[in-house]
Amino acid sequence: MAPIALITGASQGIGYSTALLFARKGYDLVLAARQPDRLSAVAQEVQALGRAALAVPTDVRDAEQVKALIHQALNHYGFIDVLINNAGIYISGPVEEFSLSDWHQAIDTNLWGYIHTIQALLPHFIARGSGTIVNVSSIGGKVPIPYLTPYSTSKFAVTGLTEALHSELLPKGIHVCGIYPNLIDSNFMERAIFRGKDERDTQARRDQVNQVLKVPVVEKPEDVAQAIWDGVEHKRDEVIVGSANLSVAANRAFPSLMQWVFRKTFKLKDQH
Repeated sequence: MAPIALITGASQGIGYSTALLFARKGYDLVLAARQPDRLSAVAQEVQALGRAALAVPTDVRDAEQVKALIHQALNHYGFIDVLINNAGIYISGPVEEFSLSDWHQAIDTNLWGYIHTIQALLPHFIARGSGTIVNVSSIGGKVPIPYLTPYSTSKFAVTGLTEALHSELLPKGIHVCGIYPNLIDSNFMERAIFRGKDERDTQARRDQVNQVLKVPVVEKPEDVAQAIWDGVEHKRDEVIVGSANLSVAANRAFPSLMQWVFRKTFKLKDQH
């Protein structure tokens, strides 16, 4: 029987590219995301590659929806081999401009969404004595980035979650891997949250990210999908993707300088 992978945030970007790559590698899939139409379209592409795909519209922020997702997936296939936690949201601006709702949006999606799937699926992995959990984090979970504070908070938490799980679950036959990309040229901007001192500042922050995404060296979703495959295939505990390696190395060697560069880059109208 074909191995089974469950991918969250599978309707676009990294999740979409990962679904197609794993299908080409011989996996049947469970696809989860909030947008049913896009999710169904991805499932059809996977099926066109000759693999099975179960599309389950799911908001990973809702623990009950996630329980239903896992229940439906296990009823359909009988087992799951790989969980790829990928659903996420980007949020940028001066920390004092974020509402508690903004904070919840970031942490409920980027952290609790991962905890919900792990909590629901882990008993299955433990009972089988095998399984792989891949958590897509970010360079923002390795390097503190000002003006991305709620985002970086959620991603540092994912890093801690991933590393602690890796240590604890390894003796139980369960492999846990973290993926750390830089900014990726995908359609994450559709859902991104930007806050600023005023409307012009907010728009300038959005425009700034759009400009960065046009730089040719910025990685694509396919690059992250390949990193995920590398982590699963070679049982790596972490994969730092492309240019993110430079960011990690520079911050390790020159932390004060890097933080000054980040502040100057993202400050815009914030004069404090």
